[in-house]
Amino acid sequence: MIIVSIVGDIGSGKTYVSRLFKIPRFSADIEVKKLYKNNKNCFNALKKKFPKFISTFPIKKKELSNLIKNNLSHLKKIGLIVHPYIRKKLKVFLKKNKNKKMVVLDIPLYLENKMNKKNDIIVFLKTKKKDVEQNLRKRKNYNKKLLNILRESQFSLIKKKIKSNYVLINDYNSAIMKKKVNMLKLIILNDRSSS
Repeated sequence: MIIVSIVGDIGSGKTYVSRLFKIPRFSADIEVKKLYKNNKNCFNALKKKFPKFISTFPIKKKELSNLIKNNLSHLKKIGLIVHPYIRKKLKVFLKKNKNKKMVVLDIPLYLENKMNKKNDIIVFLKTKKKDVEQNLRKRKNYNKKLLNILRESQFSLIKKKIKSNYVLINDYNSAIMKKKVNMLKLIILNDRSSS
């Protein structure tokens, strides 16, 4: 099984592009949402750690945002509680799809959390800064301060690009992006079968 992971800036279109692969897909964001909505143990751990900020179950995104805006170091502490759950979910996903040719991962802190294995294929999504900003402003909970805090917790785009096997340019044209992703899938399969 070939594991492809999409990396890039916040708002660069990683989720959109990962869907275009039309193969089994693991989305950390979806799993985190489910976790906050359904997992009482995770809620209790967060409430115990941050009693002033976390008060209601299911966990509200606004409470977490306020917590992170209050102090950047809180982001790391949240991660220490949440990431083991997400790693477990990823393990289950990979086991379930072990007979598939290829799977795609949409995990924002994939490189930062050292989740990548030696044989993983990392695709860097390159986008124009103005396109990313435009894309982010359309989001319902757009908050520039919070986005800057989240960016500080990630590797620089240059570092992500260096660590990647392929670079895919997202120009936000869906017809072109479908073709680019299909082409990239063929290239990855060819490269893997010839190595």
